[in-house]
Amino acid sequence: MVFSSLIFLVVFFPLVLLFYFSINKSSTKNIILLIFSLIFYAWGEPVYIVLMIFSSIVDYTNGRMIEKYRDRSILPKVFLVFSVIVNLSLLGFFKYSNFLVGNINSIFNTSIAYRELRLPIGISFYTFQTMSYSIDVYRNKVKAEHNFPNFMAYVSMFPQLIAGPIVRYSLIQKELTDRTITKRNVLDGSIRFIQGLAKKVLLANNIGLLATSIISSHGEVSAMTAWLGAVAFAFQIFFDFSGYSDMAIGMGKIFGFTYPENFYYPYTCTSITDFWNRWHMSLSTWFKDYLYIPLGGNRKGNLRTILNLIIVWSLTGLWHGAAWNFMLWGLYFGIILIIEKFVISSLLEKMPVILKRIYSLVIVLIGWVIFMLDTPKDIVNYIISMFSFGRMADIEVLFNISNYGVILILCVVFSMPLNLSQISEKLRIPKLLKESAYLIFYIGIFLLSIVYIVDNTFNPFLYFRF
Repeated sequence: MVFSSLIFLVVFFPLVLLFYFSINKSSTKNIILLIFSLIFYAWGEPVYIVLMIFSSIVDYTNGRMIEKYRDRSILPKVFLVFSVIVNLSLLGFFKYSNFLVGNINSIFNTSIAYRELRLPIGISFYTFQTMSYSIDVYRNKVKAEHNFPNFMAYVSMFPQLIAGPIVRYSLIQKELTDRTITKRNVLDGSIRFIQGLAKKVLLANNIGLLATSIISSHGEVSAMTAWLGAVAFAFQIFFDFSGYSDMAIGMGKIFGFTYPENFYYPYTCTSITDFWNRWHMSLSTWFKDYLYIPLGGNRKGNLRTILNLIIVWSLTGLWHGAAWNFMLWGLYFGIILIIEKFVISSLLEKMPVILKRIYSLVIVLIGWVIFMLDTPKDIVNYIISMFSFGRMADIEVLFNISNYGVILILCVVFSMPLNLSQISEKLRIPKLLKESAYLIFYIGIFLLSIVYIVDNTFNPFLYFRF
């Protein structure tokens, strides 16, 4: 188990800030971040920390070797292939071996013995980070890092270690050795951190109670209740995951690092293509740059493009977990994207924006049903309930709306673009009053989040298990 939320907020993070801002030299700051990041990871993974260190050593060494022997025709490629094989082997063994053996036993009626392995926290994220580093060094897009503590700090940086965003080395290479930390950055980073904390504690956890209560019915509900459960889960996973990303981006800004944005109001999308340009952007661009384009992208004809999309989205689904529902989820979106690209692209262009958004949200919500349920039977039963027009509503709908109406409205409001600065300007609120109101508001939100953490069981971030 990673740090409890309260210990992190009132002990660990303040200690990091105390040590970090007591020194000026960037290289020493990196050592501080490295030490505390290793403590953070070891708190929950005392054994698997060795795995992360080993992965870092492999990619650091391969990066140096690729750079050293760049003029040789074969050696750089050998080191790159070695790096990719080691990383994918570690990820495959710890994340997918149980799934593979279990399915072999089930299909062929065998009894191959295997031991249930606990998934190392964050392995999907830091593996993709270190692989992208080796690939970028090979492509000569970045220079190899010669300072191992700096490289290890990049891999293990605790703000984004557990659940992203996936930070490429090229984005923070300069900041590892020379970064400027201003009061403005610290303030902006703190506000972003509080926003993320509030998303998780006040929105995701509370709407998650509604999602869990409906999902546990296994589809034995009315159509409206089934849709309400899908909407609740959609909000839960959005505020949970984007909340973590906001916290990571905020902490990174406090420390002087610029992490990539991971979400951009995905539920305002006007197509599924648009949705994936807004949702988990660091992952979708990773697959695009390191898999889809190297496979040929859309440059080798329609059939090859379709095959490439199927491969990429099958692996995208599998990246999220070793289970068939994740594979089905990836294939589902891959097929929808193919249909959009080759069949209905002209129709989508002509549709009014409101219809585009309705179409997109229906497709996304069905996708979340596939994502959230474990078995094909449960998925089918739930989707049937969603479209059981003979049983449109029941008393449960009114009960859930009366209990969760306020939190549903808040989720809708905060999943949409909301520019407080523009609103305050239109209202002609004085600058001093506006800044004071902001300060009081965010302090209040932070304290309210702490109260919820103390009074309730704090649910781990959903993406910790990926």
